[in-house]
Amino acid sequence: MTDFTQNIGFLAAILTTIAFMPQAIKIYKTKSVKDISLTMWFIFSVGVFLWLIYGILIMSIPVILANIVTLVLSLFILFFKIKYS
Repeated sequence: MTDFTQNIGFLAAILTTIAFMPQAIKIYKTKSVKDISLTMWFIFSVGVFLWLIYGILIMSIPVILANIVTLVLSLFILFFKIKYS
């Protein structure tokens, strides 16, 4: 894989992963999850877990790293959705 391709993967991984941080921070600060769908976040978390497995199987560092961080953030939001509902 070329450096350019790898860099595009890392940039995409960084941007799509940090997109969850404002939501996670807002939930943590406000302790409000009333507008978050439990079903959607559960399905999303399973999907991210499967993307992580896929990244491991194809040995793609950008896919692996992005989905580790995204899974942690997603599970954080899912945990607080269950806790505060």
